[in-house]
Amino acid sequence: MSVIKPSLAKGTRDFTPVEMVKRNLIYDTIKTVFRKYGYAEIQTPSFENLSTLTGKYGDEGDKLIFKILNSGFFSDKVILNKETITEVAGNLDLYVGNKVPMRALKNENQLLNEISEKALRYDLTVPFARYVVMHQHEITLPFKRFQVQPVWRADRPQKGRYREFYQCDVDVVGSESLLNEAEFILIYNEALSKLGLKDFSIKINNRKILSGIAEIIGKPDLIIDMTVAIDKLDKIGLDGVSKELLERGFTEADLEKLRPVILLEGTNEEKLTSLKEVLAQSETGLKGVAEIEQVFEYVDSLISYGLPLVAKLELDITLARGLNYYTGCIFEVKTNEVAMGSIGGGGRYDDLTGMFGLKDLTGVGVSFGADRIYDVLEELNLFPASAEVGTKVLISNFDTEAEKYALPIVQQFRNAGISAELYPSSAKLKKQMAYADAKNIPYVILIGGDEIASGELTLKDMQSGEQKKLTVLGILELLK
Repeated sequence: MSVIKPSLAKGTRDFTPVEMVKRNLIYDTIKTVFRKYGYAEIQTPSFENLSTLTGKYGDEGDKLIFKILNSGFFSDKVILNKETITEVAGNLDLYVGNKVPMRALKNENQLLNEISEKALRYDLTVPFARYVVMHQHEITLPFKRFQVQPVWRADRPQKGRYREFYQCDVDVVGSESLLNEAEFILIYNEALSKLGLKDFSIKINNRKILSGIAEIIGKPDLIIDMTVAIDKLDKIGLDGVSKELLERGFTEADLEKLRPVILLEGTNEEKLTSLKEVLAQSETGLKGVAEIEQVFEYVDSLISYGLPLVAKLELDITLARGLNYYTGCIFEVKTNEVAMGSIGGGGRYDDLTGMFGLKDLTGVGVSFGADRIYDVLEELNLFPASAEVGTKVLISNFDTEAEKYALPIVQQFRNAGISAELYPSSAKLKKQMAYADAKNIPYVILIGGDEIASGELTLKDMQSGEQKKLTVLGILELLK
């Protein structure tokens, strides 16, 4: 048998024990804040029916869905049917011996329908909408849930962008109140502050404002094209956005009206005042402005009785979140301390469950990009030293007598909630100390004949090197 060189699929990673302690610190912190605001946890399967996911993320998003190949020998179904070959391949000259090479199939969608019925989930929001529809008679509205699970995207891997990554989503359905949007701002503010971030921005916009802008330039049918283009302002600049808009059917006259709006500056209040003037003839646009104002009012009221707003809350008209299902307020969070893409985002999606047959059920939710948050905390050295500690104390093992003496002690530590290990076999002290060092274990208890006779054990602080004699109860008090 040939030896296979071990490797990882691009865009995926292994996580070491130390990394998992840090990742769980992020998850636990965020989950604690979610629960504080009344959200309960659910989980959904790693893969969904392909029909559940397609058409929900726009054309660009659909291209990034990881499709799962049907099991079994499916090629006969596709290749041995003359009508399929004629329709799909469009060239019977390629038809040889009742078979046609796969490369001759030109219509990807027709082929895809034959060979793939499932796909890895692209995000947690669409599966949540499906969950709500399927469980509508079991849940109480408004239904508030959070979900921490991996998602997959067939994207080009790069710094801060992976093909497999975790999302931490929090959503509420069945409530039109903009209080939900305001509380999401506070959830971001509190969770990221607890993780140690001190300079981050929560950007907010409203798809109704964007629709109003499309209306006033006479291109309401091109709202998606407009939002996809202006959402790229940070990446390709104003010239790049202008070029893309022209390619998508806008005119120079349209761009003259769009540019002042895209480049809107000033305080949030000044931006809202300008937008009221620009959108005076658009009922939809003015409604979006009013919604943003209401969210700001809620936030002002809530922070006066709670945690201060550490985040910079910014109205950003270029924020479009190029996903088709958003219909109201939209959010994006970025850290200003590290060069990194967004570390969170979301918005309101009034008609998402309608795609699954449940009409008129509004929803709104946001997501934390846990993997990017991890990279940010690592780069800023914000993980506490305790986050690198798994086992807190190692008990040495010199011989059979010491092992027998230590067994009830190690369990006594565990019963007290202190993570403890007994070295599994008798070995030289140097080897046991090297093990403690490798695992960043902060304390080692040495048990030899003198310790057994006196009942006072030697506790060594691995960082300072200090040693002291203490009883088991004394060590328990110290480590607690």
